Amino acid sequence: MVQGVLDNRYEILERIGGGGMADVYKAHDKILDRVVAVKILHAQLAGDKDFLGKFQMEAQGAARLSHSNIVNIYDVGVQEGTHYIVMEYVDGETLKDKITREGHLSIEESLKIAKEIAEALSHAHKNNLVHCDVKPHNILVMQDGRVKVADFGIARAVTSTTMTYNGNVVGSVHYFSPEQAKGTKITPKSDVYSLGVVLYEMLTGHLPFTGETTVSVALKHLQEQPRSLRSIDPQIPAVVEAIVFKAMSKDPQDRPDAKGLAEDIASAEHLLGFKQESVATVDPFATQMMPRVTADDLEAESEDEAQKPVYKSRKFVFSIVAVLIMGFALGAFLSFGKFWSSAEISVPDVTGRPVALAKQLLEAQNLRVNIAETYDANVPAGQVAKQSPEAGAVVKEQRVITIYVSKGGEELTMPDLKGLSKSAVEEKLRKMGLTLGSVYMKESDKDVGTVLDQDPQPGSKINKGKTVDLTVSKGKKVQMIKVPDFTGGTIDSVKSSLKSLGLKVGSITKQDSRQAPGTIISQSPSGTSVEEGTSIDFVVSNGKRPSSGKNENTGNAGPSKQNESGKSDK
Repeated sequence: MVQGVLDNRYEILERIGGGGMADVYKAHDKILDRVVAVKILHAQLAGDKDFLGKFQMEAQGAARLSHSNIVNIYDVGVQEGTHYIVMEYVDGETLKDKITREGHLSIEESLKIAKEIAEALSHAHKNNLVHCDVKPHNILVMQDGRVKVADFGIARAVTSTTMTYNGNVVGSVHYFSPEQAKGTKITPKSDVYSLGVVLYEMLTGHLPFTGETTVSVALKHLQEQPRSLRSIDPQIPAVVEAIVFKAMSKDPQDRPDAKGLAEDIASAEHLLGFKQESVATVDPFATQMMPRVTADDLEAESEDEAQKPVYKSRKFVFSIVAVLIMGFALGAFLSFGKFWSSAEISVPDVTGRPVALAKQLLEAQNLRVNIAETYDANVPAGQVAKQSPEAGAVVKEQRVITIYVSKGGEELTMPDLKGLSKSAVEEKLRKMGLTLGSVYMKESDKDVGTVLDQDPQPGSKINKGKTVDLTVSKGKKVQMIKVPDFTGGTIDSVKSSLKSLGLKVGSITKQDSRQAPGTIISQSPSGTSVEEGTSIDFVVSNGKRPSSGKNENTGNAGPSKQNESGKSDK
């Protein structure tokens, strides 16, 4: 165990945790008089550039985050080869320990914890940082029930170069996303998938995928659907199951972002906590415009009325009126809600929501729901593509709201775009009804603008309207070469030197000089670094002795001709 005081400030008290890269200690900050946590890199890894880089990356990445649900970073240092990070001390337990102890968490607590994690991830994603290893082991539960996300040790910045991992798996196998399993591009939505797995485990006490080897578990993330939550616990509401499965969609484009997931959870919390009062049976005849016409009223007609022709009978007239009123009331009730009611409701926005969640959100507002289907490539199947009336419209309660549920778009087979120019690919995608998504630039030997890779891959299925990401060549990596000083040498010897350096001979200008013919007098550029392939210009001696003298009219030195006697003509 590490003992003593780091940098005469952090007094180590006890070990509280650790992993394969570092140990975590509880410590006392002697200057600020507070308890902190100190993460110390394992001594045997201090010389390993890879582990040291990850350790420093955690400090740099997490230090720029400031959120109530993220463990704060206070200080970073190194003492006699011991690398350490000082962070906020959280008095509590890991979420994994809590799940293990309790078996599974209540629906209310699970949603609350998942929402706080989603809000923390949303903050990290806004700062262009993907956690990459969201799991219960990295979630700390405080004494008051609030949670904090920790351990950004393998977090990555969202850039065109750091989003690709050269096939290396990043994350913990039971919680990582399909794209992590494949070793392809990781996005903020990879964290959303992992959080979906965490929520699944909190609700059921079980992992969605298990296996004898890490490879078998990874394949299940890629190929299989998890067991229904409601088949494990029928008490779990359908709206909660819909949220979990939406977060765990195989296609990242079908998942919400972290902010959207937090909003979905908040909507479900509101829905499940709403105490819906029993609605009294509505009498469509009890209007405020005229009294209700009853059967007794009709039977009370006088015999004289009964003797009249049918078309002149008051009973006939009242019957017609009753039918008209019933039709009017029924139509108004179905189309506009309780037209006699003064209660008005602003229609909530349910577009983009799973149909089960959308239906419950509308019904919670005393609105009725009619479900229709539509094709929409921009909206995942099973989610609401549009609604009528639109969000924000003010209607009477019990108004029928029609929601159009997407059936997805027309399915296409992804062509091979590699080797084509970016402009040609854009035109091809446009004709297919696809759109160009993110474009990542990468150095390569291919011509600038050549497509090197694509996502989705050739042969995979894709719906019209979906986006296609490309990796495009930005040409060879520019090599900078420092130009030597060649003055005093000969132009013939320099040519071979330039060739070996990757430089070229530029213009050669001859000048009168006392130096031997071919000797380099000056060069341009000189003493600086240039790109590979740059031409170097030279001024060389022609072996002719330069004349000298001053121009008496101008005062400037310049060449002068000499006569045969050797005297100047000036």
